[in-house]
Amino acid sequence: MTRMTPSEAFVETMVANGVTTIFGIMGSAFMDAMDIFAPAGIRLVPVVHEQGAAHMADGYARVSGDHGVVIGQNGPGISNCVTAIAAAFWAHSPVVIVTPETGTMGIGLGGFQEANQLPMFQEFVKYQGHINNENRMAEITARCFDRAMSEIGPTQLNIPRDRFYGDIDVEIPEPMRIDRGPGGERTLNEAAELLAQAEFPVMVSGGGVVMGDAMAEAIALAERLGCPVVNSYLHNDSFPASHPQWTGPLGYQGSKAAMKLISQADVVLALGTRLGPFGTLPQHDMDYWPKDAKIIQVDADQKMIGLVKKVTVGIVGDAGAAATAILGRLDGRTLACDTNRVEREAKTAEEKAAWEAELDGWTHERDDFSLEMIEEADHEEGKWLHPRQVLRELEKAMPARAMVSTDIGNINSVANSYLRFEEPRSFLAPMSFGNCGYALPTMIGAKAAAPDRPAISYAGDGAWAMSMSELMTAVRHDIPVTSIVFHNRHWGAEKKNQVDFYGRRFVAGELDGGENYSEIAQAMGANGRRVDDIDEVGPAFKAAIDAQMNDGQTTVIEIMCTKELGDPFRKDALSKPVRHLDKYKDYV
Repeated sequence: MTRMTPSEAFVETMVANGVTTIFGIMGSAFMDAMDIFAPAGIRLVPVVHEQGAAHMADGYARVSGDHGVVIGQNGPGISNCVTAIAAAFWAHSPVVIVTPETGTMGIGLGGFQEANQLPMFQEFVKYQGHINNENRMAEITARCFDRAMSEIGPTQLNIPRDRFYGDIDVEIPEPMRIDRGPGGERTLNEAAELLAQAEFPVMVSGGGVVMGDAMAEAIALAERLGCPVVNSYLHNDSFPASHPQWTGPLGYQGSKAAMKLISQADVVLALGTRLGPFGTLPQHDMDYWPKDAKIIQVDADQKMIGLVKKVTVGIVGDAGAAATAILGRLDGRTLACDTNRVEREAKTAEEKAAWEAELDGWTHERDDFSLEMIEEADHEEGKWLHPRQVLRELEKAMPARAMVSTDIGNINSVANSYLRFEEPRSFLAPMSFGNCGYALPTMIGAKAAAPDRPAISYAGDGAWAMSMSELMTAVRHDIPVTSIVFHNRHWGAEKKNQVDFYGRRFVAGELDGGENYSEIAQAMGANGRRVDDIDEVGPAFKAAIDAQMNDGQTTVIEIMCTKELGDPFRKDALSKPVRHLDKYKDYV
C-alpha cells in the first residue's frame, strides 16, 4: 500500500493499463488529475468537440487493440460524447469514457453543469463504474479498464469531482486479461463433423477475426476447406483481398461474387460474427442468404449465438482459437469437399472475375433519376465526376497498409465494393449505429495509434460538415491524415428514398450552397485541393499520401461528383405512402 491522492491513484491505474494517449477537452472537473498527466507519460489531445474526442478514442482502440480513452468536463462535455460511444459500442471497441461529475455535496441541487450521467450511457456501455468513495478510485478505475477488454466494448468511469482530492492508501491493481479459449468440446466436435460432410462450405470472416488478431488462423482453416471466404458487413479487413479464396463483403453495396457463392453453401461457418441483420439483407436484387444451409456460428458473446440467424451449432469462444481447434479435428480426415475442390476453386475464380468486370463497366448509376442528373451535370459549368469511377481510381492508388474510415452516406456505402485490405485493423466504419460525422475524427485517433500507416477518411459533404472542424485537431497536434470529401451537394442516401417512394418530392435534401471545402481546409491550416477531372484523382491522392507520410501534412481532397444515387439504403424499412385526407392525396 502506498500513500497518494485519489488523482494520483487514478493516473497510476491508467499508467498500469498502458495508457499513453487520452482525447478530450480540458475542464475544471478533472484538472487536479490532468495536472499530472504529462509527468505520468500521458498525452492529452485537445479536440474541437467532445463527440470527435470519443470517435478518436474509438479509432485509437480499433487500430491498436488497446484501450481508447476519452475525458471531458462534467455535464455538457460528457453529454456530447453519447453518439460516439454508441458507435464504439456497436464496433465492440474497448473505449473507456471518464465522466467527471458534479461534486457529491451538490448533486440534486441543480447546480452548474449538473447532470445524471450514468443513465446517459447505460445502453451503450458494457460496465459502469462509479466512484462513491475516493478510497475505491484505483479499484473501480482498474475494473473499468479490465471490463472494456473482457466484455469487448466501452465502459464508463464516473467520478464526482470532489473525489479526486484527499489522501488514501492504495495498491494499484495489475491489469487482468481473460483467455477466452476455443469453445466447448461438444460444439467443436459437432462443427468439425458438419464441415467434414459439407460439399460446398463457405466461411464468413467477421469482426471477431480482426479483434482477435486471428487472420492467420482463419486463412489456415479456409485453405484446408478450400472454401470461398466472404467478409461480414463492414469488416473488409477480416481476410486478405489478395488471397484467391477471398470474395468480398456481404451486405449493403457488397460483392455480388460473395453473395452468389454463399447462396450455394450447404454449410456456412460464421467465424467471429454476430451475423447482424443489416449485413445479411437482400442486395443487388438478390435474396442471397442460403435458406437450407446449416450454420456454425462462432462468437465470443453467448448472447449473439443464434440471435439473428437460426444456427445448427453455436460455439462461444475466440475466433482464432476456435478455428485452430476445428482445424485440428479435421487433420488427417478426408472431407466431402475434397472431391470437388478444383470445381469450387474454378467457380470462385469465375464469380470474382465476373464481379470485377462488372465493376469495371459500372461507371455510373443507371436508374432514371441518376441518368437525368448525369445529363444535367453535362450542361453545368465545370466537369462533375461519376462516384464509381472515382472510387475505382482511389482503389487503384490506395497505398500499402492503408487504414480507411468511411462515414455514413450514399457514396461511402458504394465504397464497400471497392475497399480491399491485406491486414486487419485497417477498415473503420460506424457499424450498425450509422451516425454521420464519424470518419474524420475516428481516423485521427487511428493515426495517433499507428503513425507509420497511411490514414484516409471518406465522407460525403453532408457528413463532412458535421466533423470538419476536427481538421484543426489534426493540424494543431501533428496527427496528419488524408481526407476525401465527395461533394455531391445533397443527402444522397435519404434522397433515394424520396425518388423511390415519395414521387421525387424533395424535402430538406439539398446541400448546394456553393461551399468550397478545399478552401475551408486551407483556412484551418491543412492542404486543400479540389478535383473535377477523373485523371487527377489518382495523382492528387498519391500526392496527399506523400504529404502525410513524408511531410506530416493533413490534406483534404474535395472531389466534385454528380448527384447519382446508389441502391436504396433502407428498402427493407419503407413502403409506398398512404394518404387519407383530401389535401394530401396528391402526395402518393
